[in-house]
Amino acid sequence: MTPQEIAIALAKLFEPTTITTIAPGSWQIEQQNLRLLVLLSEDHSWLRILVPIISAQVAKPFMEQFLESNFDDTQEVRYALHQGVVWGIYQHSRESLIQSDLTNAIARLVALHQTGITGVFNQLVESRIGQIVQTAKQQGQSLENTLQTLDRFYEEGVLGDLEQNSQSREQILQSWRRQLERMWAER
Repeated sequence: MTPQEIAIALAKLFEPTTITTIAPGSWQIEQQNLRLLVLLSEDHSWLRILVPIISAQVAKPFMEQFLESNFDDTQEVRYALHQGVVWGIYQHSRESLIQSDLTNAIARLVALHQTGITGVFNQLVESRIGQIVQTAKQQGQSLENTLQTLDRFYEEGVLGDLEQNSQSREQILQSWRRQLERMWAER
């Protein structure tokens, strides 16, 4: 795709008023909850599309999950770290780029942006619950014993908040129960 074809494709995907040419071969799409950068390299041989996801400081506990997502889930887009920000990125040779690649990449990046850290947070939670199940089974505990231990941890303030009311604690424990029951059978 030529730079002009890229500009035309962007105008088809986004409201023209949201697109700003920030330099020759570089565009910024600014919508209410989205900022997307479309950049050509200096020699215009490579296209890079970027969307900020979250600050690196907030993302720090989830870096392993971001990298696992790059391996398993993100397809043609990737998470990357630059200047204290976790970005969703797509890179492609401009010469072999076709409109469907550009459209699909932008859709994937917008989806990464909308998901934020929810996906990687869920992966982390899933991993931790799996570790609890595995440890409990290695210790010969039953599902009920494991749930009783979690209940005790909440009562003692090891988990949750000491100020938490009984209704809130019960909702959290029900969520634990559902997740543990599901994973208990799987592991």
